[in-house]
Amino acid sequence: MINWFASLPNFSAYGTPSYFIYLLIALIPMGIGLYFGKRFEWYEALISFIFIFFMFDGQSYKQAASLIVYIIYQTCLVMWYFHYRQKQNNSMVFYVTVFLSLLPIIIVKFTPAMVGHNSLLGFLGISYLTFRAAGTIIETRDGAVKDLNWWKFVRFMAFMPTITSGPIDRYRRFSKDYQKVPSREKYLSLLQKAVLYLFIGFVYKFIVDYFFAQQWLPYFQRQAMAHAPHLSWWVVGVAYVYTGDLYFDFAGYSLFAVAISYIMGVETPMNFNKPFLSKNIKEFWNRWHMSLSFWFRDYIFMRFVFLATKKRWFKNRNVLSSIAYMLNMVVMGFWHGVTWYYILYGFLHGLALVINDWWLRYKRKHYKNLKSTKLTKFIAGFITFNFVVFGFLIFCGFLNTLWFSPAAMK
Repeated sequence: MINWFASLPNFSAYGTPSYFIYLLIALIPMGIGLYFGKRFEWYEALISFIFIFFMFDGQSYKQAASLIVYIIYQTCLVMWYFHYRQKQNNSMVFYVTVFLSLLPIIIVKFTPAMVGHNSLLGFLGISYLTFRAAGTIIETRDGAVKDLNWWKFVRFMAFMPTITSGPIDRYRRFSKDYQKVPSREKYLSLLQKAVLYLFIGFVYKFIVDYFFAQQWLPYFQRQAMAHAPHLSWWVVGVAYVYTGDLYFDFAGYSLFAVAISYIMGVETPMNFNKPFLSKNIKEFWNRWHMSLSFWFRDYIFMRFVFLATKKRWFKNRNVLSSIAYMLNMVVMGFWHGVTWYYILYGFLHGLALVINDWWLRYKRKHYKNLKSTKLTKFIAGFITFNFVVFGFLIFCGFLNTLWFSPAAMK
């Protein structure tokens, strides 16, 4: 059975044009139903599970088994806490439940650093599913989730367009979309946007990113490695080209996920909003990977601030916000992986947010008459963009290769 499963073809999400052809053909009956005011839940579930099956079959069969066990585990945990919360609200029970929800991703992220190989629990998309599950527990604690059953939660967790790489949705928002059928005018508007996002996504991922990922980035990396372990101007090229690769690849994928969600009648939140036009680092995080940054903002930053204020841990609110920024971004760094470059990336962005807040307070106090002009906006944007590029150079791990790989040691 395992050999047969491993021999099947594997289709990565949004990886090839043929994938889109099969997917769009499969979605036609669903689209017709939505156009006439009907949501075929059974058909949507069938198509979702079929395409998820082909994402995790072939050589990814171990990930498929992990995915199934993981969803069962999270569903049992979330449903138990939902029923518990109807009668009781003990803080320690809440914290333990959230920890148990986060435990699989903690194991997956720490295993490579501790034992030198990936965890058997890991599968593509576990981070994003963990955020969905933990977020549902937190919203349940807050009393925001009023209605929850196991099938609705499984459909939320296994929503095919976003299962592997987001965007990260919230159960309360998703369930509202899923329980209602958009009007014909609304659905036609969604289809119009979906066509536009698919077109832009194709341009981003299959045309523009081809040059960044396949042509330019390998060239700059080879040239930089020729000077290893010393820094050179080629490393600067790696930084800018990697930034372009990361943006066009991930933004293209996110547009595909949103477009397919729209075709299925669900308004999945957008992930990017012209992030490189940001005038400061705080604005950048309000534009870059928004579903992730907003999750960290709402469930780590804001909750830490609320708890610290309630417990009166800090007398100065500016000190409180600074510590909250650092905590938020360092945790985000650890979430990417337990390596020095991910952790340093989170630390630097936390420090940048602290400095940004300090500068805004200093400017309001000492430069009240300083006006915002096109020149000052350009300077602010230029500084922000180049800091982001520098951060991505650390994030991508190339410096680790440049300095510590066997090739660099020769």
